[in-house]
Amino acid sequence: MNSPRNLLLIALLFISYLLWMEWQKDYGQPPAEQASSTAPATPAAQPPADIPEAAAPAAPAPEAATAGGNGSAAPASQRVVVTTDVLRVEIDTRGGSVAVADLLDYPEDTGDPTPVRLFDDRAATYFEAQSGLVSATGPAPDHQAIFQAEQTEYRLAEGADTLEVPLTWTDPSGLGVRKVFTFQRGSYVIDQRQDIDNASSQAWAGNAYRQLQRVPPVLDTSGIKGYANTARYSFAGAAIYSPEDKFEKLKFDNFAKEPLDKSFAGGWAAMLQHYFFAAWIPPADETDQYVTRILSVDGSQRYLIRTLTPPIQVAPGASATESARLYVGPKLQSTLGDIAPGLALTVDYGMLTVISEPLHWILAQFHKLTGNWGFAIILLVLLIKAVFFKLSEAQYRSMAKMRKLQPRIAALKERYGDDRQKMNTAMMELYKKEKANPLAGCLPMLIQIPVFFALYWVLLESVELRQAPFVGWIQNLTAPDPYYVLPVLNGLIMVATQFLTPMAGMDPTQAKMMKIMPVIFAVVFAFFPAGLVLYYTVNGGLSLLQQWIITRRIEGGQKARA
Repeated sequence: MNSPRNLLLIALLFISYLLWMEWQKDYGQPPAEQASSTAPATPAAQPPADIPEAAAPAAPAPEAATAGGNGSAAPASQRVVVTTDVLRVEIDTRGGSVAVADLLDYPEDTGDPTPVRLFDDRAATYFEAQSGLVSATGPAPDHQAIFQAEQTEYRLAEGADTLEVPLTWTDPSGLGVRKVFTFQRGSYVIDQRQDIDNASSQAWAGNAYRQLQRVPPVLDTSGIKGYANTARYSFAGAAIYSPEDKFEKLKFDNFAKEPLDKSFAGGWAAMLQHYFFAAWIPPADETDQYVTRILSVDGSQRYLIRTLTPPIQVAPGASATESARLYVGPKLQSTLGDIAPGLALTVDYGMLTVISEPLHWILAQFHKLTGNWGFAIILLVLLIKAVFFKLSEAQYRSMAKMRKLQPRIAALKERYGDDRQKMNTAMMELYKKEKANPLAGCLPMLIQIPVFFALYWVLLESVELRQAPFVGWIQNLTAPDPYYVLPVLNGLIMVATQFLTPMAGMDPTQAKMMKIMPVIFAVVFAFFPAGLVLYYTVNGGLSLLQQWIITRRIEGGQKARA
């Protein structure tokens, strides 16, 4: 895998792949601002664009209904702060929206204890989880209605496993809604239920909805630091899962061109970003309508994905309950599959998922043994080298034979000069006579290239490796080596490998290119995640050792026969 031609091919493939991803981001789709301009404007007589219309008969809502959430003179709201062992959230009493969510186990950066903030009510980084009820014939508290809270701060008590946070809303007609959030110890799932109590004299009919609304995440893509920002290569947008169509990603740029409007049961809707995401998960047997919208708020574009329940009927004096789960947290592959079908697919490895998922599982097992993701990567290299040992051995035997034939190939080149046809014929006869195959080294390289790319995506997307330390100066395997030790070491290994690699018959221009390949790789790898460079450096070192041993054996056997 470390012959100069193979390295050149890998470098060209990888750089081409990164350029293609960047081209897709910049030119593959129309800009978000242009796309959103085609969205139809919301008529002034309709509810705000982020509040759905009820599926009940299309009749104007009475004044009692608009007073709850759509009136112009809405009272001020409060914040209810909830702290568990893994989450700190702020619930706005306006609609019971989850306006802020801090992930306490995930610092923003190494050395910075500030936790990652996934939900955020600030305009520049706006991202909220909203829910409510709508009715076309009666009152209903949407996500603009003001709820009442029993207290403004809750904390999961020591030794307790659950924490309930209730909010209440009442209408003069007698309709009451109690919205309850339930938190579990060690869990990023927030259970939400809405208890609808109809104490009025009229039957109530309406729908429940849950939605995620956000602006696209802001990434620093400027300069060298921006190039090394791995978040730029990770998908950011919406996603849905259905039993029929499975996992589907929805780019923000496609919201206007291909708006979502589907109904199905057993699915979920999410907003994804690098390492973290949020998802509304309706009950598995509930057939919801899934839609996307583009909103213009204070001159900025917001993107919304929503689930709307089937009609809910509540007779006078009766009650009903609707519920859903909200996931807000990291892309933990070990637990997501137990929460909902397909939720683990939010860890997006793209086309190489079939290889990346087993690699991640193997890495996780090695991590259990070592307690260090860096050592787990080294063990993974050893495992891969063992699996491909015979193929690599054949590759290096072929290269050693080619190295032994270099003086004779050089003599053929002098004999035939510029007559390429006779030169090639003579070389083929020589290869046949000496049983040397110049293409024998290609197969191991071709097999291992997908593994290399798959591991790149594992390191890029696995939140378990985020900010994971190795040893000494490497305190974050998903960030570049801060002192460039691994890229330089890899370059030195490549130089040593070139001394064992036959160059006879190579075009002079290509030969010069091979000589500067170690420098090119050192520069490129300076911006790669340290974990990936660690993998490639250890793999290169072991390959160099294996090649050196085989070359010595073959050359030693040749001297013994002489």
